[in-house]
Amino acid sequence: MNATFRFSSLLFFIFLFSNCNSFAQKKDDYSTKIDSFIKVADPKFNGVILISQNRKTLYNKAHGFYNFETKKPLKLDSQFEIMSNSKLIAAVFILLEVEKGKVNLQDPIKKYLPELTQTWADSVTVHQLLNHTHGIVDINKPLEFKPGTNFHYGNTSYSLLGQIVEHTTNKSYSEVANALFKKLQMKNTFAYNQDKIQNLTTGYINNKNTYEPVKKSLITPENLGADGIISTANDLAIWNNNLHKGKILKPESYQLIIKPTASSQHNFFGKEKEGYGYSIRIIEKEPVKYLGHTGLGDGFSSVNLYFPDSDVSLIVLENQMNESSDLFYASEFKIKNILFKSDLLHKK
Repeated sequence: MNATFRFSSLLFFIFLFSNCNSFAQKKDDYSTKIDSFIKVADPKFNGVILISQNRKTLYNKAHGFYNFETKKPLKLDSQFEIMSNSKLIAAVFILLEVEKGKVNLQDPIKKYLPELTQTWADSVTVHQLLNHTHGIVDINKPLEFKPGTNFHYGNTSYSLLGQIVEHTTNKSYSEVANALFKKLQMKNTFAYNQDKIQNLTTGYINNKNTYEPVKKSLITPENLGADGIISTANDLAIWNNNLHKGKILKPESYQLIIKPTASSQHNFFGKEKEGYGYSIRIIEKEPVKYLGHTGLGDGFSSVNLYFPDSDVSLIVLENQMNESSDLFYASEFKIKNILFKSDLLHKK
């Protein structure tokens, strides 16, 4: 009887351990699948991936090279140009000025940029710059459409917003940006400065897995608001944690950012138009609701997604961009879909 009891107990513990181990594997299944995908990705993945939840990093790996010529490997703290993911940061600076009473979103931009001589400066509002409904296609050309009636994504509006930040703060955009990054302890993030390269990776154009380095950045002091921020995956997770948890903006200001006031289609986010706020997309037609944006240029690709219901961030930074537009964000798209199928996004 005693031997039978011991044998039964042993079987029970084997069963319990087996099921716990199976559960652990299932729980961690997304990381295993991402690892497996990276090994066979075509085009090859070259960058850093980070997944976090409730301020805890769950997955963070670097794959590939910081520099293809020297074969220097990427590290978790390697810095990337995040390109258009810089725009959300500029939107936050504008809303901080709104909170101080220095900017009114419905004012024409001429009020803050009196040097503008274009006739449309008297009709385009700050709000319309923020959500790309301004109609500006070029600083020296007529508007494409009446402000507020359509959507046209571009960099010019956010270059102007960066200038508005400088006008109302009496500081350079770099000073404003770097002060906030320091406050948030984003130690490896700063506004692009040719003299402050630090740990910035080399960006590459990928043509059928042949990599051509980009030797001159498109970023200038005038367009820092549009695409001028250098960051790391870990620092962008810090940014998400602060922005989406109410640590930077007042609740009403944050709601302005994530309120859809326009609609736009982007292949990374699906074939249908989705809501667009202040340089963030509000995705509601995919398996899980989420917020996010992409960035592309100078041989860099960036994706920053936030899933509010599960408090999960997915950040993918690459120092390569494909020459073929059909392959833009190819790896990022598949990593996102792996996450969609995991338990992580369905449990808090």
